[in-house]
Amino acid sequence: MSTPASPTSAPARLLIAGFGKLGARLGERYAARGTEVFGLRRSEGDAGAGIELIAADLASPKGPPLTLPAVDALVITLPPPAVDGVVEPDGYRRSLEALAASLPGAPDRVVFVSSTRVFEGRGDGHLISEADAPAPASDRARALVDGERRAVELFGASVIRPSGIYGPGRDSLVRRVLEGAPLQYARRTNRVHESDLVRAIEATLERPDAPPLLHATDAHPASLGEVATFVAGELSVAAPPRIHPEEASGTLLGGERMLQLLGTLDYPGYREGYAEMVRLRTS
Repeated sequence: MSTPASPTSAPARLLIAGFGKLGARLGERYAARGTEVFGLRRSEGDAGAGIELIAADLASPKGPPLTLPAVDALVITLPPPAVDGVVEPDGYRRSLEALAASLPGAPDRVVFVSSTRVFEGRGDGHLISEADAPAPASDRARALVDGERRAVELFGASVIRPSGIYGPGRDSLVRRVLEGAPLQYARRTNRVHESDLVRAIEATLERPDAPPLLHATDAHPASLGEVATFVAGELSVAAPPRIHPEEASGTLLGGERMLQLLGTLDYPGYREGYAEMVRLRTS
């Protein structure tokens, strides 16, 4: 395995557009490194130490035109814009165009965080890599694909597609196992620990050898039944009941490019990540 190249410096001024849980963790790490961090989200509130929050809705701008500060780096983690819970196919496009119009100039380094959901139409069980074309099957996935394209057009963005993000505060599977909720054991699943996803975003911003497209996923896809059974064992509870008939849906993703970029993962597979989550939960 190749050793990661030496990193460039951290950005001096970073804007995180779509300042949710992932953005907050990324911003916290950069603020600790001395970066001036701005977080853009719809709601007001506390953004954390060293982070300046900007409250604005790019999807539905109101009031005077938004003016954003000049930054040398931009991370876009916007959720798919929706009206009454219905995703708008061109929602990303409008939000990204509003974002570009609000900046005094294009940042040097831009990352657009998408999702491996863009492959939801590929349930044939063949391993998917960054070389494969998206296969969206829903309005949400089509909006993501359109957002990726527009982010590249407007900003020359690098695109990161995380698979199922898990980690502290992202424990839906743990809760389902505790509840004894029936699960589709045969479903193919992929995941990335939030810690490794943040590292991948940092590397993409800072490394001159970072790829323009990256699937942020560990290299160990596994069936939902396999993961749930492991979690149940760590919790010392019965494995959840199976949904019948068992149907092998879902995708299989390779994580080789991410592993090559980072060298090693903090959580190379689900066992390391979920074992720690259960330990922290019960300690």
